[in-house]
Amino acid sequence: MENGACNGNGGMARRQPHVAMLATPGMGHLIPLAELAKRLVARHGVRTTLLMFASMASATQREFLAALPAGIEWVSLPPVNLSDLPPDAAIETLMSEECVRSVPALTGILARLRETTGLVAFVADLFGADSFDAARDAGVPRRYLFYPGNLHSLTLILNLPELDVSIPGEFRDLPEHVRLPGCVPIPGLDILAPLQDKSNPCYKWMVHHGKRYRDAEAILVNSFQAVEPDAAKAMRLPKPGLPPVYTIGPLIKTNAVPRAACLDWLDRQPSKSVIFVSFGSGGALPTEQMRELALGLELSGQRFLWVVRSPSGDDGAVNANYYDAESKKDPFAYLPEGFIERTKDMGLLVSSWAPQTEVLAHHATSGFLTHCGWNSVLESLLHGVPMVAWPLYAEQRQNAVMLADGVGAALRLPESKGKDYIAAVVREVVEGAGRGAVVRANVAELREAATDGLRHGGAAAAALAEVVDKWTAGRSM
Repeated sequence: MENGACNGNGGMARRQPHVAMLATPGMGHLIPLAELAKRLVARHGVRTTLLMFASMASATQREFLAALPAGIEWVSLPPVNLSDLPPDAAIETLMSEECVRSVPALTGILARLRETTGLVAFVADLFGADSFDAARDAGVPRRYLFYPGNLHSLTLILNLPELDVSIPGEFRDLPEHVRLPGCVPIPGLDILAPLQDKSNPCYKWMVHHGKRYRDAEAILVNSFQAVEPDAAKAMRLPKPGLPPVYTIGPLIKTNAVPRAACLDWLDRQPSKSVIFVSFGSGGALPTEQMRELALGLELSGQRFLWVVRSPSGDDGAVNANYYDAESKKDPFAYLPEGFIERTKDMGLLVSSWAPQTEVLAHHATSGFLTHCGWNSVLESLLHGVPMVAWPLYAEQRQNAVMLADGVGAALRLPESKGKDYIAAVVREVVEGAGRGAVVRANVAELREAATDGLRHGGAAAAALAEVVDKWTAGRSM
């Protein structure tokens, strides 16, 4: 079992309130949970231990953990054997099984934390609700769920046990949209990817999680009211058997990274002139779509900064980089012949990674062509950058519906990703013309709302303060 801690006074640590938080695999899960830990330490004096599964171990993770501030410790759970699972097991199945099989080890770790710290609560993330059993057996007084996505997808999961009974066929075959309290109507094909095949074990796991979420004392959500106001209103209405929900976002990555060369390139570009293209830490495009994107960017005539990864291959595994964001092959070799030379004066290509938060914050960035992963969406909104939606997997298609049809923060590309349409939409967003002007205005309003909510006394700050008060009630500090 690997662990790390920032040095501090041991006696003081035992007197301070302490929270243990479990992150299931994926940097997209760890980052917002770590940002919550930072906020708890900085604003509320609550120390935190981050608990992680052995399958998460990577150089990227170690670098991230090493930069955490004082007051946040981390522990890596011992590895569990998943060799009995089929080689094509879905990511959601792998994460869920790893959690269940880690309960005995987690129980012991939480019991030790109860003995050595002022442990007041345990927080599990979206695939970790089965770990509530460990917290209960270790005698942790309060058990909460942290949901790193939005209220739309949370509403779906909470309603999934009932939908499983009322919808006998597949979501993708539904003739009508799925309508949930306070949510934008969702076409069946855009419902969460792990729910699209009811014969797959990952579907049964998702139904299971929908039931286990009800065991939480409350659910903390990385979203904010202005981006999904009707869903937030619906969530505030008490419902028998469902825990209360607190919107405490946006929580986005705040740790500094070494300055990258792409920022020097952005410094030389005019203000609001560049479309940033990135599909997150886990996304990969099929070869043909990668080609159409390249030709569409060229045809648009707009400046671009593109984080290029090698394509997903013939199997269409668009989440091919989930556990490792590095391209396995030279991604530039898959671009159209002559593309790099023809676009050298208008675009910059970087392999595998760019400092996304810094790019979105840069004055030259005018738009963001994104996979619609929720962390990326929140970063874009907090920096006032309108989006072009190109969803790939997980909840991203559902996010795209909410952003394009609901709050109007993005223009969504159609299923047929032709270069001409890509070029036209990129021009609209970068130039702020036509629909792009409406999207830009909506995003500016959302940026202001998100920023206001994070300030002391704002909606998100007040919600988290209320939670901390519940955790620490009756304790002598």
